[in-house]
Amino acid sequence: MKRTSKRQPKTAAQVMLEAETEAQFQAWVMNLAKVHGWLVYHTYDSRRSLRGFPDIIAIRRGRMLALELKIEKGIPTPEQDAWLDAFMGVPFVRCGVFRPSERDTLERM
Repeated sequence: MKRTSKRQPKTAAQVMLEAETEAQFQAWVMNLAKVHGWLVYHTYDSRRSLRGFPDIIAIRRGRMLALELKIEKGIPTPEQDAWLDAFMGVPFVRCGVFRPSERDTLERM
């Protein structure tokens, strides 16, 4: 007899996270940063920019955030990884890849 595994049904929260677009998540992150006093930069048309530059740069009180935003299943490109690696070597810069499920972490930054 063949054994089949049943998947647990997704919760409403999981369905919402998976349905959210990167643009929607980005708008939420930018609003959060502005509400908390961060000066926020985002390249709106990246066609003439260097590939892989982080989605959001935010500065406040001598600190900087370099944030690459992805949907839940999104994977950074090698160029995005290279930029984040470069930012990691800069003092007082916090950087990384963030997804909608990591809102709690972003709220604490």
